[in-house]
Amino acid sequence: MVTAAEPAPTSPSVPGLLGKLMAAVRPEFRVDIVVPERGALVFDTAPCRVPGCVRQPRTRGLCKGHYYEWAQEGRPDIEAFVATASPEGLGRKELTVCAVPGCRYGGTRRGLCVRHQGFWERAGKPDRAAWLAGLTPVDDPGHPVCALSYCTLWTQGRSPFCVNHRSRWEAVGRPDIDEFTVLCESYGDDRFDFRPLGERRQLKLELQYALQCRHDERQVKTPAAVARPAIALAAASPVASLLDWPMPRWVEFFDANHSARHAQNGQVAFLRYAYRCLEDLLCGSGWEVEFPRDVWELRRLGIEGRKRLRFDSIPQPWLRELAKRFARWRLSIGRSPIQTYIDVQAVTRLARFLESAPVNVTSLAGLDRVMLERYLADLATDTRAPRSRSRDISSLGAFLDAIRRHEWGCNLPASAAFYPDDFPKPEKRLPRGLAEHVMAQVEQPANLNRWHNPESRLLTVVLMRCGLRVGDASKAAFDCVVRDGDGAPYLRYVNRKMKREALVPIDEELEQAITEQQQRILRRWPEGSPWLFPAPKMNPDGRKPLTTHSYRGQLRDWLGRCDVRDEHGQPVRLTPHQWRHTFGTRLINRDVPQEVVRVLLDHSSGEMTAHYARLHDTTVRRHWEKARKVNTKGETITIDPDGPLAEANWAKQRLGRATQALPNGFCGLPVQKTCPHANACLTCPMFVTTPEFLPQHREHRQQILQIITAAQARGQLRLAEMNRQVLGNLDNIITTLEADPDPKEQEAADAS
Repeated sequence: MVTAAEPAPTSPSVPGLLGKLMAAVRPEFRVDIVVPERGALVFDTAPCRVPGCVRQPRTRGLCKGHYYEWAQEGRPDIEAFVATASPEGLGRKELTVCAVPGCRYGGTRRGLCVRHQGFWERAGKPDRAAWLAGLTPVDDPGHPVCALSYCTLWTQGRSPFCVNHRSRWEAVGRPDIDEFTVLCESYGDDRFDFRPLGERRQLKLELQYALQCRHDERQVKTPAAVARPAIALAAASPVASLLDWPMPRWVEFFDANHSARHAQNGQVAFLRYAYRCLEDLLCGSGWEVEFPRDVWELRRLGIEGRKRLRFDSIPQPWLRELAKRFARWRLSIGRSPIQTYIDVQAVTRLARFLESAPVNVTSLAGLDRVMLERYLADLATDTRAPRSRSRDISSLGAFLDAIRRHEWGCNLPASAAFYPDDFPKPEKRLPRGLAEHVMAQVEQPANLNRWHNPESRLLTVVLMRCGLRVGDASKAAFDCVVRDGDGAPYLRYVNRKMKREALVPIDEELEQAITEQQQRILRRWPEGSPWLFPAPKMNPDGRKPLTTHSYRGQLRDWLGRCDVRDEHGQPVRLTPHQWRHTFGTRLINRDVPQEVVRVLLDHSSGEMTAHYARLHDTTVRRHWEKARKVNTKGETITIDPDGPLAEANWAKQRLGRATQALPNGFCGLPVQKTCPHANACLTCPMFVTTPEFLPQHREHRQQILQIITAAQARGQLRLAEMNRQVLGNLDNIITTLEADPDPKEQEAADAS
């Protein structure tokens, strides 16, 4: 940070918000003029387009100095101007120096400094060239130079500036030396000027604290043009603190003092942000501070998710206190903020019912089974979907159970409970998979290449081929690819809904795309990132993952560019989760058993997968694990049933059985990839077989020998050579499988 002046020492004993501000605001922000480092990401974007210039761009990608220079030159082609412009824009160019050799005073009179101009005049104004040639070069290496870092001219008299900058300082009214230095040094850069606030110490510290918080969070771009109106607004108000007025009054005051509305979104947002930061600083954080409040700001509790939980709509104090205890308990045991919000909303609806005139329940003792049945009847008339009403009943059931279990209220009737029959009959939901007509369009390479960045393109491919939820895929770890004992790749991710790690098989093409993405990350962030998809903006250290909100916006724009349409010719609007449904539906349509689909989608139970299919298979895996498996090289393939990749490995093998049924073995290729070997499975590295196919292998070997003999007799040497490779593989397979005992004999031996 470039600062105008260091603040005076402050007393740590100042009470209230002012004392907290004085302890929280760091010295680099507690100044009249705050100038961020050039190119600081949060305060502006990349440097000026002119190579070598590090100032922030203001217009047409040019900093203020180069923009004025471009305009003075008649606005030529901007690309040509950028290629030829000097990195030193207006305000920083080298000033004219005295023409006398060795003299570093500023040239003010026909190329001479004031001192040598006087010498020349007293010499009778001879020919200047001859006069200069006869002078002895000036030698004064210890002479002080101008106080401005970019000026190399000598100071004039007792001034800390050269003659030119001294004239500029006098022209602006001889301001404070430090203040003038900061203004000159930051010419053309973004700077936050708090001088309009004058001596209003607390108000100034409040806005400086907001700016410091924006800097520390490193999430939202905040140029000076956004903060300047908020500073001016605070200066024009009669208050001593932003918190003296409620936020709606500040918005009214802003509207009354600004006529143009189209450019004020960021300015009002900064004002709201400053207000929120001050509230957090004043109120503190933690459960002891937040629990008594009727509106919880979850950020003060260190919880990500919804912004707040509201209990102020529960009119009964006794019920509001119970709702708070229930919400705190649910959050503490790991329930998501969204689920806790649903719980609070369910209690709020019950509270409104209990307050109604015909009911008028005034204590916990009134919540008996009779009253709950009356509420169920009222809930049945709700226009919401049965699923939403079921959520309410489930939340209230957990609420009543928690009161009883944790003894929050001793007068809760024993009959206060819900039963399975109380839930509305759920609607039978159909899969929300996309039509193949639509999938054919979005999967086209030409359309995939219309993504503006490769990261979002890769994320789209992962969603379509792996069936992940968008929140899980966007937060995939940097090192997300693992391999099993056969070297087959899997995508490892965290199933955040189930709070566990999961695996899904991928093909070599997707693995290569992931490798390229990792290389792009390392080029941008040499120290690496914990995420495979880091946020592209406001992420200077790569620690923030891509948000689902950002991806959904990009997806909407991408669909518009691709002009994807349905069978009726209408533009398609899809959600990322529909690709998950499409993935599951496609697997079922390819006769993949439901259990395998459950493993690939990482569902906890078959019921979650049931709306994709009616098929189920649970018997083949045991035989697969017992049988000896070899590949085309005769190498034994082992699968550890208890290993970390066992479940995913089995799912991959079952995909091969279901999608490519072969008479002599199974294909180990993932279902997402097309076989590059056509029917030449015996030369395919993904081929796997077991002893039960030995008769077919022996018969196949005899056929291959006949083909080779006939081809040699006809002189078809190429055909014979191709089949010799198959013959060699068959020999390896038969030799290895014959070494394995007969399965029936082995079972008998195991039984004995």
